[in-house]
Amino acid sequence: MKRLRHLLEYVTALLGLFLLDRISLASSEKFAVRTADLWYFLHRSRRRIAIENIKRTKIASSDSEADRIARESFRHFGILAVEHLKAETVLTAGNWKDHVEMDVDPATMAILEEPGRGVLLLSAHFGNWEVAAHILSYIKPVTGITRDMNNPYTDRLMKERKPGNRYTLTPKHDANVGRLLSVLKKGEVLALLIDQHAAEHGMPVDFFGIPAATHRSPALLHLITRIPICFGYCLRKGPMSYKFVAIAPIIHKPTGNREYDVRTILGQLNHELEKAIRQNPEQYLWAHRRWKLPSPSVS
Repeated sequence: MKRLRHLLEYVTALLGLFLLDRISLASSEKFAVRTADLWYFLHRSRRRIAIENIKRTKIASSDSEADRIARESFRHFGILAVEHLKAETVLTAGNWKDHVEMDVDPATMAILEEPGRGVLLLSAHFGNWEVAAHILSYIKPVTGITRDMNNPYTDRLMKERKPGNRYTLTPKHDANVGRLLSVLKKGEVLALLIDQHAAEHGMPVDFFGIPAATHRSPALLHLITRIPICFGYCLRKGPMSYKFVAIAPIIHKPTGNREYDVRTILGQLNHELEKAIRQNPEQYLWAHRRWKLPSPSVS
């Protein structure tokens, strides 16, 4: 039964991609919004997680506002998927600057443009991180970390659709310290997402005032290599129109207390992400369980 379900999902994905390649961007985005609305209605557990997460952060002033933000978040990620799949044909080396407004700190831009210099770029499930990597690959090669999908057929299909250019993906199970360091030593961009639940290996760090298990690796890589941390994200402004934002490089001087240093760096990153989300909460992925540690109940 599992294999049959995987095959059915694979055929459905094939059909969806076939249609996506043959209809306009406007039509495909309308379809993505309708599909997201249906998913929001049918998937009660994900809807509940999204609304509870929003209420935990106190971004919404009412239940109806939390519901609105959650619904818009679902729609945003439906459109995100469509634009990611169309990015390779729409965004090219010759025209990508026409689609992207760059709001990057000059010191960060200098690091990105310096040949042979590795870049530790940190972002989150916010805006369109896939398009962000595609855009940055026109400046410098980018390596990201990915988790294999449960369906091996669909996983292979979607990886084949990943934008090529100079953007490569490393499976999470192969992303050891040596592999990550080699990317930086080659003078490339190592792109990591900082808002995934890190389970028992993570460090509890406040995110919207609530402890969240946070991966230590970004902070450790910075402390080991002394490569500045560049925190950035790619906001969606309209159909295939974006604003890439990156703050000044984060450089932490080691104190000799490794635990303190890691916590300080991760705390600063979470703080920067909070600020960005508060300005555009509809573009954050609220439907994943970021807070699995014990936290105050939601009223």
